[in-house]
Amino acid sequence: MEVPNDPASDAAKFDHFLTRRERRRAVFAATLGNGLEFYDFITFAFFAIQIGQTFFPSQNSFLSLMGSLATFGAGFITRPLGAHILGGYADRVGRKPAMLISMSLMGVGILMLALTPGFSAIGYAAPVIAVLARLIQGFALGGEVGSATIYMMESATAARRGWTMSWQGASQGVAGSIGALVGLGLSLVLSPAELSAYGWRIALALGPRSYPSPSMSDARSPRPSKRQTAPPFRTALFGSTCGRWSAGF
Repeated sequence: MEVPNDPASDAAKFDHFLTRRERRRAVFAATLGNGLEFYDFITFAFFAIQIGQTFFPSQNSFLSLMGSLATFGAGFITRPLGAHILGGYADRVGRKPAMLISMSLMGVGILMLALTPGFSAIGYAAPVIAVLARLIQGFALGGEVGSATIYMMESATAARRGWTMSWQGASQGVAGSIGALVGLGLSLVLSPAELSAYGWRIALALGPRSYPSPSMSDARSPRPSKRQTAPPFRTALFGSTCGRWSAGF
């Protein structure tokens, strides 16, 4: 029977592949890309009222807001699908290629939202495009989280894997805070009518990523060991899934 490798010895194999500068560059690129994707995904919620008025106009403001929030929630439907498909792609092809695809898809989704005319201009096509954009965003973000986390782990030294991977979660919080500050700033300099007409589009356009950043494209990928540690799969899957759901709620 084959004995699983020691995790510390597996991680140590990466230490001699990337230089210290390359490790920092890789972690910075993954953190930046992950933060930008979460900014693109979360900022929608800060402008739910304005987006609802644009894509779901109604005499009843509550129904307009509910249409906007339902569109925001559509992004969560495709996150598991993106995690499964892009996660498998990351295992077969590489972490960085999967993250580059994820960032490109997120750029497509956010640009669709920012550039789509309102209901008054193109009718029901507007909310349909908005929902489709959110589905694309959810798919992209689902594939980003796992790939970025593993990429950071494989880029770290054996002694600093936990600290390095913490930047993935930290970037999410920073992204949400920046989105809130952008919303506050726009609400202070624009009138309510201007905010509804184009202000929310400015906020979304600050983070779109039609093409991945040079820092991510140039970052060097670590070579994962072909002989991986074999943890208890069911326990690890159950624990990580419950943890993610709890954090999400």
